[in-house]
Amino acid sequence: MNSSFNPYAVGRPVAEAPLETRTDFVRKTYTHLAGAIGLFAAVVWVLLQVVPAESVFRLLGASSYSWLIVLGAFMGISWLANKWAYGGASRGMQYAGLGLYIVAQALIFLPMLMLATLYDPAAIGKAAVVTGFMVLGLTAIAFTTKKDFSFLGGMLKIGFLIALGVIVASIFMPGLASGMGLWFSLVMILLASGSILYNTSQIMYHYAPGQHVAASLSLFASVALLFFYILRLFMNRN
Repeated sequence: MNSSFNPYAVGRPVAEAPLETRTDFVRKTYTHLAGAIGLFAAVVWVLLQVVPAESVFRLLGASSYSWLIVLGAFMGISWLANKWAYGGASRGMQYAGLGLYIVAQALIFLPMLMLATLYDPAAIGKAAVVTGFMVLGLTAIAFTTKKDFSFLGGMLKIGFLIALGVIVASIFMPGLASGMGLWFSLVMILLASGSILYNTSQIMYHYAPGQHVAASLSLFASVALLFFYILRLFMNRN
């Protein structure tokens, strides 16, 4: 028998691993999350410097289906990125999935950040601070209560499916978006918060220690969603 064999790296959940293994997994996951956020900020900064805002708005305004195409492309890329990160045979493939998802998020954020830069630059900093405090608070709740929030999974799936339906409907009915913009942002902030609790719980109880790249991707997705709608909320208020 190979004395270096680690059964926890091939499928057994991190909750069953020794304390040292669990601690190392959590450290790696949050280190990768911080790196993902930093890379996202860097990619966004570069895009804001080199991509003309007029070109982006002209492209999105060219057709009522433009945003639908963008949304479909983002969902397809997200699916591929998650597949690479979760099922990648090599660590390189997992990192490729995480990197691809970060770039996709930067592109989907670009129009919103361009609008904020033009009309309310302070909103970006405010949204980042609020997002940071909320993520810290939700993470503290998950770790201190040690509660398994996996039961939120089904509710979150239904909530996100309904939200996706509303987003698609608003593309064809612009009045719907303007009429419920504030309330929709609040609902999405609630869903994103639930997603952070759920994903933190998955990290504590259901991932295998070798899946820290995939775990950081899931957390980054939830944090990005929370930041997007907090920023949207600040911009709606102004």
